[in-house]
Amino acid sequence: QVRLRESGGGLVQPGGSLRLSCAASGNIPRIDDMGWYRQAPGKERVLVADITSGGNTNYADSIKGRFTISGDNAKNTVYLQMHSLKPEDTAVDDCCASYDGVEWGQGTQVAVSS
Repeated sequence: QVRLRESGGGLVQPGGSLRLSCAASGNIPRIDDMGWYRQAPGKERVLVADITSGGNTNYADSIKGRFTISGDNAKNTVYLQMHSLKPEDTAVDDCCASYDGVEWGQGTQVAVSS
């Protein structure tokens, strides 16, 4: 009965910024890891970034130095701050939470275009 609520997607020009949020609610056991995946048009879904309950982070090389993931264990929420967005960042971004099982959000659209 875990539910993930995503927000923050939208349309921005190249070089712009967005902040994605993903909040887990429901009867939540200890969440080990939360992160973001994305799927660009015509491409496979790939990991963008994730963060463990201990604060360890992992980033895809394609976004390293531009995006920052952070989390709030008390709120069961993870954030993805995105700067210097490029057209190739256009994708559906989807939040994932890992505990005894795995839960996915509904996805949020990020579009980068002039």
